[in-house]
Amino acid sequence: MIARNILLLLLCSNVFLAAIATAPQTCPADASSGCGDNSSGEWEGEFFPGIPKIKYEGPSSKNPLSYKWYNADEEILGKKMKDWMRFSVAFWHTFRGTGSDPFGVQTKFWPWEDGTNSVAMAKRRMRANFEFLNKLGVDYWCFHDRDIAPDGKTLEESNANLDQVVALAKELQGKKIRPLWGTAQLFVHPRYMHGAATSSEVGVYAYAAAQVKKAIEVTHFLGGENYVFWGGREGYQTLLNTDMGREIDHLARFLQAAVAYKKKIGFNGTLLIEPKPQEPTKHQYDWDAATSIAFLQKYGLLEEFKLNIECNHATLSGHSCHHELETARINGLLGNIDANTGDPQIGWDTDQFLTDIGEATMVMLSVVRNGGIAPGGFNFDAKLRRESTDVEDLFIAHISGMDTMARGLRNVAKLIEASEFSVHLYCMWWLY
Repeated sequence: MIARNILLLLLCSNVFLAAIATAPQTCPADASSGCGDNSSGEWEGEFFPGIPKIKYEGPSSKNPLSYKWYNADEEILGKKMKDWMRFSVAFWHTFRGTGSDPFGVQTKFWPWEDGTNSVAMAKRRMRANFEFLNKLGVDYWCFHDRDIAPDGKTLEESNANLDQVVALAKELQGKKIRPLWGTAQLFVHPRYMHGAATSSEVGVYAYAAAQVKKAIEVTHFLGGENYVFWGGREGYQTLLNTDMGREIDHLARFLQAAVAYKKKIGFNGTLLIEPKPQEPTKHQYDWDAATSIAFLQKYGLLEEFKLNIECNHATLSGHSCHHELETARINGLLGNIDANTGDPQIGWDTDQFLTDIGEATMVMLSVVRNGGIAPGGFNFDAKLRRESTDVEDLFIAHISGMDTMARGLRNVAKLIEASEFSVHLYCMWWLY
């Protein structure tokens, strides 16, 4: 009997060891481990070990890594929830956010970061991005060109860096995932201190045009469905040294050139303007939806652009998000929504995840009235708080934002299906 047990133990041990030997290696998301280095020198591994694919478990679930209200394939008001929402992850906040603010330095140190801004590091972040998208169950992502690839010493070097990272993104996307929109980062580099399309220096204007040209090409190559213009520094600090009329004329010529190039290369995506009143400039020329619509009308661009409404920008301009969405919608220009919010006690663009069910209901009311938002969607232009430093928090934050918007949609459906909808919109606050 003892001999038989020993023989069985040895046999089981051999099977166990063989299983370990043949099992695929899972590397931790730790840049220092080196276990994911392949023959090309690119790091590969699991960035979010222990976090499963997020599933719908319903309102009674206590699992923080599950959807309580967002059920992607559930049909509401004639469409699947995923088709109403078209959720997107913002690469810059999710994978380039550091937790720094005007009063403090970086607080987030993701384990896969090696402290560089190299092309190799950019590729590693891109792999993390697609693992995150797949586990979250989201089909869209958004990017700035300089978020996903490092700036070079010359435009040619910057473009070459971008090409390398975009080639990997194309491979990782497969046939299902694609950009909701892309854009060019025309506000960080010192050359853009006076603006890009509104810069007083012709060399800066030309450089910005070349950067946008490349960013449109990349968005098109990746199958992106929209392209965004956010004029973070297209404005002024004082009118005493600003020829506002001339600058706005230059901005219009810049956008007209972008329209012409889009058509030339066969990019069928929607061009979007994202209004914002100020920050970083004292006054931005695309102050709010109404101002942007007037600009487009004046320069003959109404048929070429729609608006990307960001909720936090709406409140900075003195409006509600619902107001801005309705202004865009009734003019046929609602193209996309950056789903975030600000803090009413703070006077700047805090980019928080929208978790107010009342506001989400009003937002979804506009989307339903619009018949949907495709080819736009809901991009989470939102970031973790400075004090939130766990990798798991990236999932929990997005889950909360997605569930909030899903609950807003469910509220709108209840109003419509119960025939209780009226012009007195305050009645919606009774639903929860």
